[in-house]
Amino acid sequence: MESLPKFKVDKERLRQRRTELEILRLKLKEDFVGIDDIIDSLLDYIQIWYLMPEILTRPIIVCLWGMTGVGKTDLVRKLVQYLDFQERFAEVELGNTDQTTYFSSVAAILKANGISDNKPSIVLFDEIQRFFTIEPDGSPVQSTKFNDFWELLSDGRLAKREKDDFDYYITDFMFNQRQRNRRPADIQETDPDDPLHDTVGLWEARNLKKMLDLYEDVVDIADMSKKHMLDLILEAKSRKRVFEPVDYSQMLVIVSGNLDEAFQMATHTSDSEVDADIYHAFTKKITAVDIKNALTRRFRPEQVARFGNIHLIYPSLKRVHFEGLIRKEVQKILLRTRENFGVSVSVTDNIYSLIYRNGVFPVQGVRPVFSSVTDILETNLSKFLFEALNEDCPAFEIDYNPEWQVISTSIRDRKLEIAYVGRMDKIRQGNITDVVANVSVHEAGHAVAYVALFGLAPLQLKSKVASSYASGFTFPHEIYETKDNLVKKIIVFLAGGIAEEVVFGEQNATVGRANDRENVAVMAMDYIRRYGFDARYQSNYTLEYGHAMDKFATDKDVESMISGLVSETRHLLDKHRDFLLRLSGQLYMRGSLEAAEVAAIAAEFGHTAELRPEGYLHLFGYRDQLG
Repeated sequence: MESLPKFKVDKERLRQRRTELEILRLKLKEDFVGIDDIIDSLLDYIQIWYLMPEILTRPIIVCLWGMTGVGKTDLVRKLVQYLDFQERFAEVELGNTDQTTYFSSVAAILKANGISDNKPSIVLFDEIQRFFTIEPDGSPVQSTKFNDFWELLSDGRLAKREKDDFDYYITDFMFNQRQRNRRPADIQETDPDDPLHDTVGLWEARNLKKMLDLYEDVVDIADMSKKHMLDLILEAKSRKRVFEPVDYSQMLVIVSGNLDEAFQMATHTSDSEVDADIYHAFTKKITAVDIKNALTRRFRPEQVARFGNIHLIYPSLKRVHFEGLIRKEVQKILLRTRENFGVSVSVTDNIYSLIYRNGVFPVQGVRPVFSSVTDILETNLSKFLFEALNEDCPAFEIDYNPEWQVISTSIRDRKLEIAYVGRMDKIRQGNITDVVANVSVHEAGHAVAYVALFGLAPLQLKSKVASSYASGFTFPHEIYETKDNLVKKIIVFLAGGIAEEVVFGEQNATVGRANDRENVAVMAMDYIRRYGFDARYQSNYTLEYGHAMDKFATDKDVESMISGLVSETRHLLDKHRDFLLRLSGQLYMRGSLEAAEVAAIAAEFGHTAELRPEGYLHLFGYRDQLG
């Protein structure tokens, strides 16, 4: 039996490249905070591509998903830079309605970027959520550009679509040939106006080199006569090899995007008040299954399958990550100042707190942070630096006094102060006191019901937020939805508006309950119509087809259920009125209460409010019931 040929392996090259990957791992972790797991997974998946691309039979496809500003695109660009792949890299944004791009196929884009062979390369398809084949209403998109994108993801072989180009050049050159043949034979070779004596030119030379896979340099091809080039084109067309698909099996394909269907909190772009750790805990629970479900809202099932199973999911950044990022960015500025001007500058923790308080919007990632560093530090640093250089002062420290709202320093015992109010702080301070009092009672109502029914302290309680119209929130844990828990959740939602009635009187209750009531209505309808928790109604009334009864037959029962729970909620708050007033007063004075502070107040009135972390799921002990 004939033995299989051995695959030749350059062991020294493998060792060198493995070392390069480990160095790359360290560099990327130094550049990016909070995504060590993402970096480790990415490098593990691309290892075979970088070490032995020759054995690949189809492209490596890696998908990066996350909210805006978490560093997806920057990570890929750094990867390309450190691997020295800039000349073998293309960054592509596909879209259905983008009329600004000349190209209509992925093959054309790759060709334009000089990637039209079977050698290792990297392509980033960024912001992929803009490219969809299913409309929001579920109907298919009638026609889209870049249909060969799916061919690339499937087996990495893209058919050449250049026959029309061949025909164009042949027609053009043949026309010139006929024009030439009409001239007398004795002047055909010497006529300076003969088009076939013209050279190909640089622009056409670049196209023809790629089209014909010519080995000659582009400059040499540009100097060829069109007559010579016509012969090459006809010869290439007769061989037909130039029409064979391009094999991109040695390509690393990276798909990146934001999927609001999976990252539902991504739309909370104005939430600068929610603790970053809370959002981090919720985004950490997003799985590859959630991503696939989100993709099915934008693409057909067979297309979703072509994205593969390598889905790296970015969680939103934690508070410690934002703090580390701010410190790192500030230190860069201070280092440049020392190197360029010879002045050592330091900043106090008050400056870091000011930047965090006014620059961190957890779901918007790092971009607002960088903007705030410039606004708060760099702008004011330049004013102090000018004075320090005038006074030959070698070092100074910048501080912020939140009470007096000034950024200050001392230059050779001379105190310098700049009045400054953070942009978000200014909005918070503009909240009208009476409105804050009303919001404090509303949010305290939610919290009291939450403590009384679930025995948990809410993750965060706010009544002063960065909003031109004062508002607040009570951030709960994730609650496993059971028959009992649905009822409790409805009471918690009702408790905000009813707390206003209990404390201020029914005539002074506000419309701040509108969103709460919308949630209550949905949960009550689901309780009866969808989940069948009301024994009288067992048909699924959320189905568009397939039921005989009119869903509006249950409306009176939904109203009756909510009405009964309103009475129950009022009774609960009346019973715990002292707890409600005490919590409302503290929230009004402080503007914000953490879980431990709510628990301490609850304990004063005999309530146990457990402290649970952000990722905690509250559910019934099903396993214990099995024995």
